[in-house]
Amino acid sequence: MRAYLRWSDRGRTRERYIGEVDAESRRENLRLAWEAARAAGMVEEGRLPADSWASSRASRSVMRGNRGRDTRPELLLRSRLHGMGFRYRVAKRPVPEIRRTADLVFTRARVAVFVDGCFWHGCPEHYRPARRNSEFWNDKIDRNKERDGETDEALRARGWTVVRVWEHEEVSEAAEKVIELLRRASDGERG
Repeated sequence: MRAYLRWSDRGRTRERYIGEVDAESRRENLRLAWEAARAAGMVEEGRLPADSWASSRASRSVMRGNRGRDTRPELLLRSRLHGMGFRYRVAKRPVPEIRRTADLVFTRARVAVFVDGCFWHGCPEHYRPARRNSEFWNDKIDRNKERDGETDEALRARGWTVVRVWEHEEVSEAAEKVIELLRRASDGERG
């Protein structure tokens, strides 16, 4: 079986022949192919890009895999609210001139919902400081929390109700919190 190394370069797929592999399983063939690619100098594992803040290739890989939207907690909350008949906009700026995107936006009721990840937004219950590169991460989380507060304040100043839901919250409780604020907003109250 022939092994090739494939990658994307400015939208075009490139490939380079590595060699022959002939193992019993796909997994073993992949291991052999990667071994051959490393031996041929085709793959550099130890170097990070010069502009990367990651402490290792593994952490960089994890960071790049983090989603900015459509996370599992968001999808569960959206599904629950949609199933109850509520309609909303997804990943939208409530106020166009404020560069902040809410996860769910109820435009008529002027309610913006943010589903916050425990690590990225410094959950008081679940946040655990990073052990590697801790100064960087502590500063980053502090800036995220500060920005969240500024966002809430700016939206409220423009007549919006802001709802923050932690990723660990039970979906039914989170949905009830949103529904309660939607009811209040439709009754003329702001919170």
